[in-house]
Amino acid sequence: MDVVKSLASKKFFVFNLVLLGAIFGFSLAFLSFSCSKGGGSKTAQAQQTDVVVPGNALETAESVQAAFRAVSNRVVPSVVQLKTVSVRKQQLPNFNGIPWEFFFGPNAPKGNREDGKGQEFRAQGLGSGIIVRQKGNTYYALTNNHVVSDDQGKPVDEIMVETNSGKELSAKLIGRDERRDLAMVSFESPEKFPLAVLGDSDAVQVGDWAIAVGNPLGFASSVTMGIISAVGRTGGPGNNINDFIQTDASINQGNSGGALVNIRGEVIGINMWIASSSGGGSVGLGFAIPINNSKRTIEEFISKGEISDGWLGVSLVDVSRDAGMVKDLGLEAERGALASDVFIDSPAAKAGIMPGDFIVKIDGKDVVGINRLMQMVGDLKPGETYVFTVVRDRAHIDFKVRVEARKNDVASQNKKMWPGFYVHPIDDEIRSAFKLEKEASGLIVLRIVEQSPADIIGLKRGDIVTEVNDAPVGDMAAFYRVLREKAGKEFWVDVERGDSKLETMRYKR
Repeated sequence: MDVVKSLASKKFFVFNLVLLGAIFGFSLAFLSFSCSKGGGSKTAQAQQTDVVVPGNALETAESVQAAFRAVSNRVVPSVVQLKTVSVRKQQLPNFNGIPWEFFFGPNAPKGNREDGKGQEFRAQGLGSGIIVRQKGNTYYALTNNHVVSDDQGKPVDEIMVETNSGKELSAKLIGRDERRDLAMVSFESPEKFPLAVLGDSDAVQVGDWAIAVGNPLGFASSVTMGIISAVGRTGGPGNNINDFIQTDASINQGNSGGALVNIRGEVIGINMWIASSSGGGSVGLGFAIPINNSKRTIEEFISKGEISDGWLGVSLVDVSRDAGMVKDLGLEAERGALASDVFIDSPAAKAGIMPGDFIVKIDGKDVVGINRLMQMVGDLKPGETYVFTVVRDRAHIDFKVRVEARKNDVASQNKKMWPGFYVHPIDDEIRSAFKLEKEASGLIVLRIVEQSPADIIGLKRGDIVTEVNDAPVGDMAAFYRVLREKAGKEFWVDVERGDSKLETMRYKR
């Protein structure tokens, strides 16, 4: 009875199961060993001969590989690594009467001493550059402005160029262009370096091969490959005016200022920035400045050390995604940018362009948005005359504008920005944001430019504009029409502010 119970127990069942598994495993191992001694080599040989690569496919792959090798050999020597140092001095407290050296030694920083010296910090930076010009033993390398600027936007104190061969040479800053995020450095060397071949970024199409060359994270002369993901991208860091090339070729910190080239080894862009949610690592969203944006910049850097941008003298607004504005102004079939304000005595004002004009062409070339217009105007040669086509009251009108050189101090004079405020039709979103009554309608002030005429006469954000110079303005078209026709020398506005109806002060031009 005890024996029967033991055989039927759970422990005995598990023992049998383990024993059976061991026997099965031993048998399988023995069988495998026998096969490997007898026919194993034939099986392996048969498996190898099963993998057949068609000759034409292999030739095609090798041709592509040869092309990438040729591009790398051509471009890598013309891309250098830039190492920068920004020297910062931090004044330490002046502990008068305390034997500083006794506590901290004779070489310790002494704070605000009589010689004015404090503790010195050396912040290091890293980037890339592209050799684009040569004059004798002087070489010129194009890079990004942010590569040769500190975190305050000031030029760095020291620049070293490291060539592909590993040689380090002292370099100096030739010029900077903050609006395009471009800069140029030069270095001296009797050694011969190949110059990068500049391509045509206007010919770039989505799907083209893209090869990035630079020094990501300090890994010198790195080459990565991808495709062109998009063209004409806007945005990015800073107030740049570029329309970027987007690529999935891997770009990381240190690639800035390096080359983005096509399958022929021609530079089509200068790598600038990445979009990433992983703390700055590449996720396949890299952006490069089109090389055509920099060709004039290169020549002016070398010849003058600075850039002379064209200046029109208007403040621009993007209304393309605003259905109410588009409808009011009759812009359903148009692409461009709205001149919401015009600087007094600017090239635009002298030519006759006025607030409310929608700029659509420059010398017959289409304007597709604010960034593109700013770039096109910046590329215009100061002193030359160009034809600007605008939409005014649903009609196309041409104006001949003599463009002037942009001067930052003039372009930032808000007191000359006419009229200095921006209105918008009242819709459901506006009613909700400003907590207006359901029946509220008309135009509301969304923005006031500080020190502008609108600011001087006392307009406030949230005012509902009812009249300009005693003329009713019910929609955007009427507002700009009255502004053009009746507010030439004197200007005032009737508004509703809360429960009150007010007339602003009068501004005389």
